[in-house]
Amino acid sequence: MRLILADDSVLLREGLARLLEDEGHEVVAGVDDSESLLVAVREHVPDVAVVDVRMPPSHTDEGLRAALRIREQHPGVGVLVLSQYVEERYATQLLTGEPTGVGYVLKDRVAQVGEFLDALDRVAAGGAAFDPEVVRQLLTRTTHVDPLTRLTRREHDVLAHMAQGYTNASIAERLVVSRSAVEKQVNAVFDKLGLAHTTGYSRRVLAVLRYLDS
Repeated sequence: MRLILADDSVLLREGLARLLEDEGHEVVAGVDDSESLLVAVREHVPDVAVVDVRMPPSHTDEGLRAALRIREQHPGVGVLVLSQYVEERYATQLLTGEPTGVGYVLKDRVAQVGEFLDALDRVAAGGAAFDPEVVRQLLTRTTHVDPLTRLTRREHDVLAHMAQGYTNASIAERLVVSRSAVEKQVNAVFDKLGLAHTTGYSRRVLAVLRYLDS
């Protein structure tokens, strides 16, 4: 297959190129920054671009953002992200986008040559290859739900009034509902925010603090 390697480490890039060429693949370009990567993809239209996450100039997420642009502008080009880091924001977009011709593996896997080459083959064939650790970290992040999102619109309104210092009676008057209805809503807020009734703590204060911290 025809490949482009994008990594600002010359040693890793050249070592990876040697490995891939020994396996019968053709490395058509090696670049060290995201802009050069995009230019090379337009020029060579490879089967797969192997891309590091952190590249010049800021060494943050340029490579991963470039990978997403390649996916958008050149859907026929496979993208295999190869990095030491799991950059959650953009990695999630890769994982939840069209799951064809895309992968994200950690550089530690390069030591396992067979696994790396298998991931490359799968991406080139239009499949997906995600390192289990990448998936674990992304799932840990995406399954953490802000408890405030569990509130209904009315429960959120009641909590907002609580944060303004209104009593249950005042909230009932302002929302034109019965006081018992407000008390039920307040208890529902406590339950959904995981605020158990514990001696020495005001659940009302804790709920307001949680609201103000959101």
